[in-house]
Amino acid sequence: MLNLKVLAALAAIVALSACNMSRDQERAAVGALGGAVVAEVLDVNPLAGAAAGAAAGALCDDAGVCN
Repeated sequence: MLNLKVLAALAAIVALSACNMSRDQERAAVGALGGAVVAEVLDVNPLAGAAAGAAAGALCDDAGVCN
């Protein structure tokens, strides 16, 4: 039960901290989450997947992939 309360508090903090994010930061956060999930499914290092996803998300606008 304590873990559920801690998880809920952490989710609320993360949700509220996203209010002042730029578009690049939002894409980096979504990319990091997606990269970690894909890495976990493929049974590789989720931290490396999150780093690759964050980089791809942050730079996709500069590369002209997402507008």
